[in-house]
Amino acid sequence: MPEWSVPAVPGTEAVGIVDAIGPGTEGLALGQRVAMAGIRDAWAEFFLARADRAVPMPAQVPDETACQLLAMPLSALMLLDDLRVRSGQWIAVNAANGAVGRQLNLFARQRGVRVLSLVRGPSSVRALAQLGYGPVIDTEVPDWAARAAEATGGAPIVRAVDQVSGPAANELLSLLAPRGELVSFGALSGRPLTVDTGAVIFKQVVIKGFWGQQRGAEIDPADYLRLITELVGLADEGTLRLDVQAEFGLAHAVEAAALSETPGRNGKVVLRAGAR
Repeated sequence: MPEWSVPAVPGTEAVGIVDAIGPGTEGLALGQRVAMAGIRDAWAEFFLARADRAVPMPAQVPDETACQLLAMPLSALMLLDDLRVRSGQWIAVNAANGAVGRQLNLFARQRGVRVLSLVRGPSSVRALAQLGYGPVIDTEVPDWAARAAEATGGAPIVRAVDQVSGPAANELLSLLAPRGELVSFGALSGRPLTVDTGAVIFKQVVIKGFWGQQRGAEIDPADYLRLITELVGLADEGTLRLDVQAEFGLAHAVEAAALSETPGRNGKVVLRAGAR
């Protein structure tokens, strides 16, 4: 995480127009529209950034998508890449109605990977079903595990992504095939990871974590370019669109920050320079 000294200008992802270029910079042009992530001081009319962090954005990609394309969507795509699954294989993900779950579903579909989505409550089931993402299993239903097995036709689930932690991790572990992998991506429950030791031993399951920021810092440049090209291509063709719940001018950054911390949001809260 970046180290801030107060007072500070927050903001780590943005889309904007190149207004000036430093000496010796290659690959960028004045007036070019670019997106960036992992930067600093983005909540401003202007900010400085390294040229090698700038990704040119096609005109067809709206600002609302471009400004958030290189953060969580890239993490989700890197995660899918790291799962090393082939077309036709099954993965499972909990909290699947959240942003990461939806993006995993979308990216997996593009690669022919099958996704079993676990959610809580009928409204979440309906939300994913309306997007065409299935099968979706409500884990609050008593026979959810049997429904999951029926949904996959008994095919092995080779990878599972846990975003909840606590006992929910063990629910995923129970679905995993022998020698599968359980990846910890988050802890929405705020509870420690809980798993059945017997299942880990006898299934010989591997449990590991994923941190997008660290993964992005370590990624091979050729792999980074490949994933960015895939991501921008999906956005350019309109397959990937990222929701924005509200937009504020910079003068209302305090209200924007407060809204961004409100539970139950359905999209990002963004700031637009020059807007009131």
